[in-house]
Amino acid sequence: MRPILDVASDLGLTADELVLHGPHVAKLSFDATRKWSAQKPKARIVLVSAMSPTPKGEGKTTVSIGLAQGLKAIGRKAALALREPSLGPIFGAKGGGTGGGQCKVEPSARINLHFTGDLHAITSAHNLLSSLADNALHFGVPAALDQRQVLWPRVLDMNDRFLRQVVIGLGGKENGVPREDRFDITAASEVMAILCLARGVADLKARLGRILVGFSREGGAVTAQQLEAPGAMAALLADALQPNLVQSTEGCPAFVHGGPFANIAHGCNSILATRCAAALADFVITEAGFGFDLGAEKFLDIKCRTADVWPSAVVLVGTAKALRYHGGDTALSAQGKDALHAITRGMGNLEKQVDSARAFGFDPIVALNRFPDDAPEHLAAVESECKNRGIAIARFNGFAEGGAGAKALAELVAAQAGPPAPAPRFLYALEDSPEKKIQTIATRIYGARSVSFSAQAKKDLERVAALDLTKLPVCIAKSHLSLSGDPKQLGRPTDFEFPIRQVRVSAGAGFMLALAGDILTMPGLPKSPAGRGIDLTEGGEITGVG
Repeated sequence: MRPILDVASDLGLTADELVLHGPHVAKLSFDATRKWSAQKPKARIVLVSAMSPTPKGEGKTTVSIGLAQGLKAIGRKAALALREPSLGPIFGAKGGGTGGGQCKVEPSARINLHFTGDLHAITSAHNLLSSLADNALHFGVPAALDQRQVLWPRVLDMNDRFLRQVVIGLGGKENGVPREDRFDITAASEVMAILCLARGVADLKARLGRILVGFSREGGAVTAQQLEAPGAMAALLADALQPNLVQSTEGCPAFVHGGPFANIAHGCNSILATRCAAALADFVITEAGFGFDLGAEKFLDIKCRTADVWPSAVVLVGTAKALRYHGGDTALSAQGKDALHAITRGMGNLEKQVDSARAFGFDPIVALNRFPDDAPEHLAAVESECKNRGIAIARFNGFAEGGAGAKALAELVAAQAGPPAPAPRFLYALEDSPEKKIQTIATRIYGARSVSFSAQAKKDLERVAALDLTKLPVCIAKSHLSLSGDPKQLGRPTDFEFPIRQVRVSAGAGFMLALAGDILTMPGLPKSPAGRGIDLTEGGEITGVG
């Protein structure tokens, strides 16, 4: 790895603008963050998204990193703006979140685990508010919360299904007021979303103050501001607010900052990191979680409204494996013509994601991410299917070859990317009703016939109206494995009803969170969690982290 000061100098950053966390990790200082995030973006922002993935993912982060390295290899000044990994997937089913092969952000093991402590700070700030809320219940001051209407949960950066529903305050009067509570994973915390959407300290504290904690017995809203919490929460988040700077396998600058999930949150890295990168580089490669239907839609309709940025190009990651999976070959065991027929059937999913990107004004480029065991005829079939549909495609072999294996994609992106900071084209207007916003996303992006709202969701939307928050954008939490709300509906489902069972208000983050189907905000570990294979050697080396 290169010294981080040398990596920073590639962007024109000086040592005075950094806070070092060792020889290979740094944070931008407060002054540098303020300075560069306030600049008009000069870079072409390239948003990397994907088709609906298989359970193990299609390598979107690997492609993002490889694309930046490929742009560097063809002489372009590129930087990355990516999310921080959560410990939940690392010890759960998915493994690490720093890319793979010759396309990783380094130091990989450190980034995957504690990194600079940002997620711990978010967990602490969130749970401080939880403690202050229960303290207000116990003493009745500074705000009179109703114990039956406390909305603010607790969080933990770990998959733990046993904490989804808990009872707290047991053991007598001195131990508090007994009530039901729940835990979410930290990546789903509104504080995580707030950190990633804040434009600075003042905005951070204002957003923290607007958090809806619960209601009084009279029905009045109780906010974090009324609990006098924002100052202390912001103090816990002081270091976490500063973007982290690391590097890729080939020394490309990488801002890795913030990590909300896209299936249960808005799925984008921080605005501060993106804007700083866009002021310092000529190309900024960023990603939004899972498929275009989840992360990219939220990047464009939520993040871009707040950040005052808009991509110049969109890349969609596709794989032969995912196309076979969505074409019905879920075991990836079909041979010969059966496998090729599955690829053709699976193209419906990729084509829908392309259509969705075009709804926002983009003509996306497909990055065909090659896995080592992909059959040549399967890759050729994907390329042929895309070309027959008028979809631009480039093969990506960055996992094995690094930037050299991404040159074809990089050259295509550089040639087709529009100018920096193009005019935005949002999917819906903020003045639309919440129901219309949800219906627009569900019908135009997911392909649903209609939307159904449960009795609880209807009640929640009445409360949104009573709170005068109907002009907020919508963040839909749903399965990432399907365009629908049902993970078993693969490919390109049609003529389905999209179910909304609950609507939560994230007033601080600035969006409504609509929960679809059986989506959970606290994941569980699989039968054979990845954590079983992680270890520490006598020499202090961490092994088994993807």
